Amino acid sequence: MIDTNIGFIGGGNMARSLIGGLVADGVAPQRLWVAEPDAGRRAGLAAQFGVKVTADNNALATAVDALVLAVKPQQMQAVCGGIAAVVQQRKPLVISIAAGLRLEALQRWLGGELALVRTMPNTPALVQSGATALFATPQVNNVQRELAEGIMRAVGLTLWLEDEGQMDAVTALSGSGPAYFFLVMEAMQQAGVQLGLTADMARLLTLQTAFGAAKMALESREDAAVLRRQVTSPGGTTERAIGILQQGGLEELFARALAGARDRSQELATLLGGGQ
Repeated sequence: MIDTNIGFIGGGNMARSLIGGLVADGVAPQRLWVAEPDAGRRAGLAAQFGVKVTADNNALATAVDALVLAVKPQQMQAVCGGIAAVVQQRKPLVISIAAGLRLEALQRWLGGELALVRTMPNTPALVQSGATALFATPQVNNVQRELAEGIMRAVGLTLWLEDEGQMDAVTALSGSGPAYFFLVMEAMQQAGVQLGLTADMARLLTLQTAFGAAKMALESREDAAVLRRQVTSPGGTTERAIGILQQGGLEELFARALAGARDRSQELATLLGGGQ
């Protein structure tokens, strides 16, 4: 059970999801703070979850032991500069959920020598089904690692990376990954309509099939290749379809797509971090 005061700077969708997951896990709302400039959003968070809200980032940073930076990457430098003095004085655990920002940049903006954890959640965290990778600076102790993992585990699966450089691959795979599956579902729905189904029928069948396949994969000890072979009867309809997809270079296309996403992640990290 988390019994630490946790603050969120930024009250957007991801922060709201994390707060909802933490409250559902039994964390007392009185231990959760949100600093948010929008008065309507502050009121909504307080009414929905019973958390403490403020418009003052420094007031929040003074009150908590773990600080989650949940603002857009383009806003991060200004936010960090505004709270750096308080953070240097209190030395909280700082967790970033902003995509594309390396820990070197965050340390520089916050004054250095801090316990920082960089995370890469994905959008299914909005429905408590996310996948989040984490990487910590050497200043993060075991208790703080457990706390960071507990916060992010409130919205799904978590795993630790051995090298921050792996975060670009994570961004390409799971960070951008939901959009790949949405594209596949979109294509399957369109194909179903072309084959004579109504749009509603194609949508429902596609979504349930995607859900069922993911559930089978999660509950099986076999990898995806084995599961695919198990449902592909020799000479059957599935084998015909899979053959066409492979002849079209599907695997190579995915490899190129993820490499492109990784490269763009590296480019954005350099751009957002001020060229470092």
